[in-house]
Amino acid sequence: MEEKYKMAGFQSPISIYQALKSIENKEYLLPAFQREYVWTTEQIERLFDSLMQGYPISSMLFWKVRGATVTDFNFYNFLNSYVEKYKTHNELKSSITKDFYAVLDGQQRLTSLYLGLCGSYAYHEYRRSWENNPNSFPERKLYLCITKTNTNEEVDRKYLFYFEKTSITENNDLYTDDNSDIWFRVGKILDLHLGAYDLDDFCDENNISKDSKKMLRLLERAIFNEFHINYYEEDEQNPDKAVNIFTRINSGGTTLSFSDIMFSLMIANWKSDARTEITKLVDRTNDKGFSINIDFIMKAFLFLFHKMIKSSINSFSKSFCKLLEDKWINIRDSIDSLFDLLRAYGLDSYTLTSNNATLPILYYIYHRKIYKNFVNVKAFDEDRKIIKKWLFSALIRQGFGSHSDTTLTNARKAFTEDFEKQYIENSVSSFPADEISKKIYRQLTAVDDEFIDALLGTQKDNKYCFTILAMLYPNLDYKNNNFHKDHLHPDDRYDELSDELKEKYPYWMYNSIVNLQMLDANENESKGKIPLKNWVENELRKTNNRKQFFDSHLIPDIDLEQSNFDEFYQKRKEILSKKLKDIL
Repeated sequence: MEEKYKMAGFQSPISIYQALKSIENKEYLLPAFQREYVWTTEQIERLFDSLMQGYPISSMLFWKVRGATVTDFNFYNFLNSYVEKYKTHNELKSSITKDFYAVLDGQQRLTSLYLGLCGSYAYHEYRRSWENNPNSFPERKLYLCITKTNTNEEVDRKYLFYFEKTSITENNDLYTDDNSDIWFRVGKILDLHLGAYDLDDFCDENNISKDSKKMLRLLERAIFNEFHINYYEEDEQNPDKAVNIFTRINSGGTTLSFSDIMFSLMIANWKSDARTEITKLVDRTNDKGFSINIDFIMKAFLFLFHKMIKSSINSFSKSFCKLLEDKWINIRDSIDSLFDLLRAYGLDSYTLTSNNATLPILYYIYHRKIYKNFVNVKAFDEDRKIIKKWLFSALIRQGFGSHSDTTLTNARKAFTEDFEKQYIENSVSSFPADEISKKIYRQLTAVDDEFIDALLGTQKDNKYCFTILAMLYPNLDYKNNNFHKDHLHPDDRYDELSDELKEKYPYWMYNSIVNLQMLDANENESKGKIPLKNWVENELRKTNNRKQFFDSHLIPDIDLEQSNFDEFYQKRKEILSKKLKDIL
């Protein structure tokens, strides 16, 4: 930054190298209300192709932060390496002693340039585990093919940029692919331009052709000699104005979602590092096997404390944000407790078909102040059973699908009739399952024969299958045991049915809830292809109570031979129908 102060407005454009130098020197930082980096490698490659072709890359907006304003927000460094899922969060700039520019618009492009020239990008390798290791997420660096260009007129990219694994290139500045094409590590251009060993020396030493050298010269000019970074500078030391500018820029297009903007407004009003705190909570929850995002956290804030559950620009006022910051520790613990509970129920990202359906449970845990010990303490056993039955029923009946804001508003009335007076009434000493169901009844599907038949037709791999079976087998210890969805009549024996039965009971019926049970994983593996009749006879030798066995497994006490599948299907359907009607 050569000039300490400039007039606000459009400034003289700068080169990409000048921008990179400012990032390296921490003269460009990101305000807390900026969203995180989201571009793919393909987007980065396309950006570099645009530069090589001389295309503009749009204007940017910088906010000159100086004096006391430096301490008004938290500010973050740019990412110098990106690892999908595991390294996506910017590091907090802990101490700032000099003036700098905060990037209000242009972060994605600048980060992309920085990663392409100075950093690395790692994304998940196909058919590898999702564990955080170099085999699953190999480091990649940006390379340019210098021996050919794209000749397909249907593709708008001329220059071939590609993020290649360093394990293949061995981090070499040049590597030759299987087609004998030569690829150049893009970041090397910085060394060749700035060092004594220049581009000419490099090309001579590596026998680079004349045409390839021209391409490298073009890359060098795009980075150093051409002024691609056009930017508007805002100089007024007004943090509220900066947030407002950012919001207006991004609410007018598709760059940010509405929830992103709300999140930006909120963390801008927190004194502590809200961004890190909340993203850590999201990551921790997803590591438990669930799939939540910032949207869920924002909705949770509103459901817990705001009279209007539907998000609006005015929802996250300074006073509301202060309330959230003051209560954050207990909110965080409540969300942790909620998802520990859901995991104990055997749910995961696939079977938890509505995150919104969990918000009444969160409300109860937080406002009853039981977030420290709710999941394990014996005194709450009955409460946990009530919640489980209610939640599974709500998921099956899809009560929190469309019109969810209306449903949530009605559900909250089960805890208090006057939300602005008190969050939860003293009379609510246990989870008000029946009251919630009454409040949201109109949003729920009616439990009639048609609905029950549809449930019983649910297929083994359907996302609702676990939920239905877990309701039918509520007393199993899903927390400490691994249960499988097991075909009573083994799947592999369907072909043994007679042609007549196959015509009457096509495979989708054989593969439905009617022919499924929950079985401990070890038991399921030992059962394998054993015919149902033989398996039942083996199990009956372990017990003196024949009726209890059939009742607990929801199996009709009839001839269980495969050839009697007709009667088995009808009798078991009757058993399950009655049980589901009682539950729902």
